[in-house]
Amino acid sequence: METPKDENFRDSIGTVNKEGKRSWVFPKKPSGKFYKYRSYVSYFLLVFLLSAPFIKINGNQFLLFNVLERRFNIFSFPFWPQDFHLLVISMITGVVFVILFTVVFGRLFCGWICPQTIFMEMVFRKIEYWIDGDRGKQIRLAKQPWNTDKIKKRVLKWFVFFVISFLIANVFLAYLIGGDTVISYIIGNPFNNISTLISLIIFTSIFYFVFAWFREQVCIIACPYGRLQGVLLDNKTINVAYDYKRGERETGRSKFKKNEDREALGKGDCIDCKQCVVVCPTGIDIRNGTQLECVNCTACIDECDHIMESINLPKGLIRYASEDNIAKKKPFKITPRIKGYSAVLLILTGLLVGMLFLRNNVEATILRLPGQLYEHKENNIISNVYTFKVINKTSKDIEDVSYKVLSHKGEIKMVSNHSFMVPKQGLAEGTLFIELNASVLKDDNIDIEIGVFSGDKLIETTETNFLGPRSYR
Repeated sequence: METPKDENFRDSIGTVNKEGKRSWVFPKKPSGKFYKYRSYVSYFLLVFLLSAPFIKINGNQFLLFNVLERRFNIFSFPFWPQDFHLLVISMITGVVFVILFTVVFGRLFCGWICPQTIFMEMVFRKIEYWIDGDRGKQIRLAKQPWNTDKIKKRVLKWFVFFVISFLIANVFLAYLIGGDTVISYIIGNPFNNISTLISLIIFTSIFYFVFAWFREQVCIIACPYGRLQGVLLDNKTINVAYDYKRGERETGRSKFKKNEDREALGKGDCIDCKQCVVVCPTGIDIRNGTQLECVNCTACIDECDHIMESINLPKGLIRYASEDNIAKKKPFKITPRIKGYSAVLLILTGLLVGMLFLRNNVEATILRLPGQLYEHKENNIISNVYTFKVINKTSKDIEDVSYKVLSHKGEIKMVSNHSFMVPKQGLAEGTLFIELNASVLKDDNIDIEIGVFSGDKLIETTETNFLGPRSYR
């Protein structure tokens, strides 16, 4: 005999119906204290996200992720391929921070900070409310035959969505290739940069697909963070949670009756109005506990508080709380798990900050030309040929750059000129000869220290090896 399932049991995600087809979500327009605060945070982040690739500090773009050229700017700090270890440590630090944040506060990031949620709920969803109306009107419009009114609304909405997707694609491209580059492409003839134009069309199509059709399924199906939370949350994690102890009591949920003492009758404070369900942007019932689809957007908190207030019952039936707080009335405590993550985060942050301060703004490498032996010149001089590269990570040109041997008595001769210039955020490379007197060679292969000078100022030191004849050991 088959064991009957609980009525709340689900073996599929909330956006898929019993036939396996897409179950479209029509959430009610949220309102309330948390939604107001979340709007303020979202507007600030929208301004930040849209302006960050066009802001410069000391000549460096505030945020840049140029994968093709392997150039990254994080909060205006430039990271070159030679700084890859710093980039890795910063990424690991970010991951540990997200893990710690999730352990303590659940998916607060998803509901308040994630760009997908911000654009979906605070931009595209608001446009949809403006054009199509609230939940009821949207449902009726979806069922309505394709008449003039429906076609007009659909075309207007799709056009506005496409325009916004196009703008977002331009900003996204600015993060990848640079804000100045994107502006120059916009001002110029777009057909002069066909590859960039194709990339822009692809990004626009992706964003349009995500916000016009895929929507909340990004959080449920595509986002790895949603899956990660399953192994990070525990009974002590603070989530958007339904207080089932108060909401159910002895006899469970029941419809509201005026002037009754629900606590004395053993009835739960939940009046089964389902307003927390209809306002949810992912279409779940928060009363069924922590679920994969919940992004902690707080829309259900605001809606439930509004209902409780209207029937003179205490607010907070749905609130930020841990499972232990609801079931056992335990206050939040810092657990050994949180302490462990905090310690790792503190160590990584300290390491990253220290390495950033110790990082040189100029980096030089001198490598002996492969396959080339030394040359024996007049006056007992031994000469080696090298290739050099100088990277300037600053926002100013470095003028009058030259090399000098610091560890031994010797001379450096440039193939071209005696000195050269390294452009800002650029590099200079070439060939040089290092000449040492054979009398200073104590071995056939020695290490020598080279100084990089800008005028008379030492700006960097580097080491290389020098090859000489065995007879001079």
